[in-house]
Amino acid sequence: MAAGLRAVRRWGLVATAPGLAFTRSASVVKNASNAQPNWLGVGLAFGTSAALWAFLVKEHNEDVMEYERRKRERGHKCTGCS
Repeated sequence: MAAGLRAVRRWGLVATAPGLAFTRSASVVKNASNAQPNWLGVGLAFGTSAALWAFLVKEHNEDVMEYERRKRERGHKCTGCS
């Protein structure tokens, strides 16, 4: 009889208040193991960061070169070029 009552409660066949129904979390929390770090994740994190910084520095250098080129063109006041 007790097993039947548990099944009825589990499947929500008993009328209960909406907020008091039996709920179960979908996430499972486990203790972090600091003895064995996730080296793949660490490598991916640092590798991604290094790649983004390299891209940022490359783009910055290209932008500076374009700025200098436009600044030189703006300062050129030759009448023979027009």
